[in-house]
Amino acid sequence: MAIQNPPVSQTRSFSTVFLIEMWERFGFYGMQVLMVTYMMKKLGFADTKANLVWGAAAALIYATPAIGGWVGDKLIGTRRTMVIGALVLTLGYAMLWIPSNDPTLTYLSLGVIIVGNGFFKPNAGNLVRKIYEGDDVRIDSAFTIYYMAVNVGSMVSMTATPWIRDYVAQHYSDAMGWHTAFGSCAVGLALGLINYSLMHRTLAHIGSPADEQPVKASRALALLAASLVLVVVAAFILQSLLAAKICVYLAGIVILGIFFHLIRNAQKSERAGLIAALVLTVQTIFFFIFYAQMATSLNLFAQKNVNLSFDVFGTHLFNWIPEQYQNLNAIWIVILSPVLVAIYNTLGRAGKDPSVAAKFAFGFAAVALGFFMYGFGALSAVDGQVSSWTMIWGYGLYSLGELLVSGLGLAMIARYVPARMGGFMMGAYYVAVGISQYLGSVVANLAAMPENISSPVESLNIYVGLFNKLGFVGVGCTVIALVMLPLMNKLSRSHSEAHTPLPAVHSEEV
Repeated sequence: MAIQNPPVSQTRSFSTVFLIEMWERFGFYGMQVLMVTYMMKKLGFADTKANLVWGAAAALIYATPAIGGWVGDKLIGTRRTMVIGALVLTLGYAMLWIPSNDPTLTYLSLGVIIVGNGFFKPNAGNLVRKIYEGDDVRIDSAFTIYYMAVNVGSMVSMTATPWIRDYVAQHYSDAMGWHTAFGSCAVGLALGLINYSLMHRTLAHIGSPADEQPVKASRALALLAASLVLVVVAAFILQSLLAAKICVYLAGIVILGIFFHLIRNAQKSERAGLIAALVLTVQTIFFFIFYAQMATSLNLFAQKNVNLSFDVFGTHLFNWIPEQYQNLNAIWIVILSPVLVAIYNTLGRAGKDPSVAAKFAFGFAAVALGFFMYGFGALSAVDGQVSSWTMIWGYGLYSLGELLVSGLGLAMIARYVPARMGGFMMGAYYVAVGISQYLGSVVANLAAMPENISSPVESLNIYVGLFNKLGFVGVGCTVIALVMLPLMNKLSRSHSEAHTPLPAVHSEEV
């Protein structure tokens, strides 16, 4: 907990966490933007296998923070765990830098990244909360800026790493291009760690009680051994699609079972909030199935069926690199976030701010329109290639939906789940999101390319078929969300009558 009269300002403490978070996201998104394409072009995976391997990795990346938060709070301290996570992530990206196309090394590298992310992600966010603990006026602004760090880091890296790959490949070799691009992720995070070492004194008074206690050698060795085991287990899951499938579906069954157990045994005043949280969590899982398309089917669509020339009124400005289209998500979020904040504030002052359930419905409608946009763009395709503008507007609508759904996920848990279950349910929510990431890769495989198809005209029909199906699923989700609105409003009223509303908790995975 932050002490009274801290020796440094909140702003300086916050800046330290902000900068290392920005560099950590630089590394993560720089790796993510290339990984599926790398597995196909350098490891020789079919698109179906590359999608599923990345889906399993994404599922584990979302699940491990539930463990890392506990390690920071109870075992070695929030600050220490965050720094260890950054070091482990740097090691994982550096392993991808090694000029080898051995799939086993890739699996192990991803396993290290999964463990590092588990240590880093929850503890960086916890430090921000602790810096502004008790300062309700400034914490919203702080998390808004913190969220911007995510998008600044991701925008820079998703632009830079595909360009680095192409530049180095052109001047040296294709293999060196891929591995140098991954290496830049390690270099970026190393710069973040150097910066942290220079500024770490600004966080000396912030952290969990465990930060103030020396770490016992036995505890450190046990944590190291557990981490190594987790790396090996993660690598095994990634290389075995059957193991990944079993783990994902078992996790889904366990989470549903936990929800029903909590609802059944909760006090009468708590049930309405828990039921509302369950309904909205299921809706969030459906959204993240759409979200998972960014690194899988939408990425591969850009490889085959998008005219990479960006033109305005017939004037050529520049060419995109296919992977860089994923960057449109972060760009649109930066553009749309202040617009939505202004709209929420205006409606709030008029007493007409929509409920979380209503925002979910609007979000699914926007996602549906976004996926239909690709089919609309296909109507004017030339030789099987759609305009870059099709991707821009499709990502814009999809990103608006993301802000309305994903941005409210953790806020929903904080609002409806009893405080005594809050920490556990936050972890369960992230595991649920991880499950949907894997399911998203399964959905992406509906557009798997048969080996005999190489013509963009033929592949366009396959991808557009998937995107139109996703659009109709989005329409279905919108209808269900609208039909559920009266029930959700009733549950929300019942919950509000029994509880004092909690402040929103911000999700950086917006």
